[in-house]
Amino acid sequence: MLEFEILKKHRYSDARLGRITTSHGAIETPAFMPVGTQGTVKAMTPEDLIASGSEIILGNTYHLYLRPGHELIKSLGGLHRFMNWPRPILTDSGGFQVFSLNALARVTEEGVKFKSHLDGSMHFFSPERAMAVQQALGSDIMMTLDEPAPHDADHATALKSMNLSTRWARRCRAVHSPGDQALFGIVQGGMFEDLRTQHVQEIGDFGFEGYAIGGLSVGEEKATLLRIARHTAPLLPAERPRYLMGVGTPGDLLALSSMGIDMFDCVMPSRNARNGSLFTSEGKVNIRNARFRDDPQPLDVHCPCPVCRNYSRAYLRHLFLADEILGLHLNTLHNITFYQHWMANIRQAIREDKPFDFIGVESFRLEKDGG
Repeated sequence: MLEFEILKKHRYSDARLGRITTSHGAIETPAFMPVGTQGTVKAMTPEDLIASGSEIILGNTYHLYLRPGHELIKSLGGLHRFMNWPRPILTDSGGFQVFSLNALARVTEEGVKFKSHLDGSMHFFSPERAMAVQQALGSDIMMTLDEPAPHDADHATALKSMNLSTRWARRCRAVHSPGDQALFGIVQGGMFEDLRTQHVQEIGDFGFEGYAIGGLSVGEEKATLLRIARHTAPLLPAERPRYLMGVGTPGDLLALSSMGIDMFDCVMPSRNARNGSLFTSEGKVNIRNARFRDDPQPLDVHCPCPVCRNYSRAYLRHLFLADEILGLHLNTLHNITFYQHWMANIRQAIREDKPFDFIGVESFRLEKDGG
């Protein structure tokens, strides 16, 4: 079951305030999904995620298929129960990881043969197999198997991958069982507007419960990403959720929300946290910097997270340099809370018809370096 309601359209942009309802709860949009690659958002408990304001997370089909295995997860009650996450989960198809982690992956009409990055064992994902794995995981939103073209692919290569993705999407749709699990289609077409237009028309006829823009944030320049997103977003069915995969910085999320995109995921807040790079209303902070050695101030006086309420910059720097696990936890908790507060401010701006000059919303400004 998935329902999507547009609650309000923004006066100053194409952004829209919405609500996605699933059997595991509702998601206010525009929404950011923390990435839980292996059944966990690294360094975070489910209770931390709920406290951060996260309403949905992303699970990775490829990694969970390899370890511990989708059948094991199914036997233990599905991914929600396995990881003790009571709210909605979106699972990707695993296709991106198959191609990005397997330089020698072999693609045929039937599917893709690939080596496990863990032990070198051989595996095969067909559209039907990708669907079966996601159905076993029990996610609320599943994604079709697709073949993303490289960012520098020429028109002919992007067209070939797009056509294969269309045929695979049709096969995914054919085996999708109506019920609690919704299925989203993925728009490909490389960095070519004409192909993106064509692909929206093709997979729009399949009646998916939502539509994603794939094949972006894969190495192209930021201007190209924004150009393709700006072209593609308004072509997607207005009555369905729109999802841009794998993006991005707070500035990206603001710009892309203004184009009418409803859902985002990215490893950036958690990965940056583990590297000591923290998002604040004054821009990104490298907590390793020596100037924080004796700094008693909170990381960000505007941030509502427990890290900023209870710990100093000096302590966070000490934990990071001492390689203490607590440091990774606190950094991640802060960054994900920052992202969720950022999205809440975007939603509030839409609700109150305030312009996205961030900020009339007042809490946070765009990071000075743009990313």
